[in-house]
Amino acid sequence: MNKKESEENIWEIIGFIKVSSSRYKTIKSLSGNDYKMPSEIAKETNLSPTQVSSALNDLKSKKLVICLNENAKKGRLYKTTKLGLKILEILK
Repeated sequence: MNKKESEENIWEIIGFIKVSSSRYKTIKSLSGNDYKMPSEIAKETNLSPTQVSSALNDLKSKKLVICLNENAKKGRLYKTTKLGLKILEILK
């Protein structure tokens, strides 16, 4: 991927986030080096657990967040990836 394609991809991702307030609030909640459970994100953002879960799945599909303990049924922890942190810097 060259620099132009990379930049276009970043703006595509930013549009993908900004079009959904739940994606935007979810990734903002995970800013910095925080790792959080979906229930913590829901409380912090006033989103429903279903909205947070959907947003996390969307963000995961774009490689903006990762689940640190994927095999856990409860207490899953999510963290922003390097790409996610780069996107957050632009969104500020």
